[in-house]
Amino acid sequence: MQRITSPGGAIVSYDKYGSGPPLVLVHGAFSDHKTNWQFVKPLFEKQFTVYAIARRGRGETDTTEGHSLEDESGDVVAVVQSIGEPVFVLGHSYGAQTALAAAAKVPDSVRKLVLYEAPWPRVVGKDALARLEDLAQAGDWEGLTVTFFRDRLSVPVEELDELRATELWPPIIADAEASLGDLRALSRYNFTAERFRDLRVPVMLQIGTESPRDLYVTDALAAVLPDVRIEELPGQAHEGMTTAPKMYAGVVSRFLRG
Repeated sequence: MQRITSPGGAIVSYDKYGSGPPLVLVHGAFSDHKTNWQFVKPLFEKQFTVYAIARRGRGETDTTEGHSLEDESGDVVAVVQSIGEPVFVLGHSYGAQTALAAAAKVPDSVRKLVLYEAPWPRVVGKDALARLEDLAQAGDWEGLTVTFFRDRLSVPVEELDELRATELWPPIIADAEASLGDLRALSRYNFTAERFRDLRVPVMLQIGTESPRDLYVTDALAAVLPDVRIEELPGQAHEGMTTAPKMYAGVVSRFLRG
């Protein structure tokens, strides 16, 4: 991995691979710089020079306590500015909120922006976070993960049981402790769509047709961003890059390179 120091002093690491125009990837919670993109990596690296950031507590990036979403957006800005030319940026879930905040700080360094289901902070309300903190205190990382997926993301129980039976589940559990830091930061984040009204970067807002749309800020952003489109991912929910990688990579590539 390659490493840089963010303005706040944190060491930030990222994987770099592929060839073509630069594409910065910002992963979501319950995943990392590898697992979030493992199925689209072979497709992206044929078209882009990919900079897959490892957020706080992943890869060789510092593990910190009490950091904010704005702190992590500063990490993304540091990577973007280190590249030395305008870049494409793609963020997923919590990473989409982080990518959006970063783009607002350095809009001249971002050619186009893709945001896949950036969550509302209310997804992690006070009572919900307290329940997750209790599970973490007990060391029940699987219970924490199941509770969040089932009760906050509204993943149907049968789909959750299917996921738990696959090889994808152990890495999700392994990331739960770092993801709790994401959820704490999200719960404190003061998101207002109006803040981004002057962001003139072309933006594609992705939403799965099977996702509970009210969990995400997609429509709020679509109402204010000056250069925006919504791209619905047919038959997909929150993990289209994993469940339909060829379709997902095609949608992203057409927007970024079209």
